[in-house]
Amino acid sequence: MRIGELAERTGTPRRMLRYYEEQGLLVSDRAANGYREYGEPCVDRVLQIRGLLDSGLPTRVIKQILPCLKEPRAIHVTDATPETMATLERERDRMTQRIECLLRSRDAISDYVEAVRVNQARGRPRRSR
Repeated sequence: MRIGELAERTGTPRRMLRYYEEQGLLVSDRAANGYREYGEPCVDRVLQIRGLLDSGLPTRVIKQILPCLKEPRAIHVTDATPETMATLERERDRMTQRIECLLRSRDAISDYVEAVRVNQARGRPRRSR
């Protein structure tokens, strides 16, 4: 499939697909006319990359673990180096900190929304904090 179809099927802009290639995360073949050609497995690969990026992993870490991602939502590690394990543990801990921060922010917003609703129900004008 060409880059436009891959972009459409994965919801990923063409520019990002080219970036994934530049970073060594995605591989395409070239047709005789120079167009990029992607195999069907690239759909799952792009979705994996996007999921990992959305979780906060940088592309350098994704590049390290991509060989372990043989199928969607499964990681198969046979020989994880101590360096790879340390990197993954560090990233996991960083994700945990971000999740805790997001939860605190969500709770603060929920408290604010509830306070505004209570004030509105009482007929009081709301004040911003």
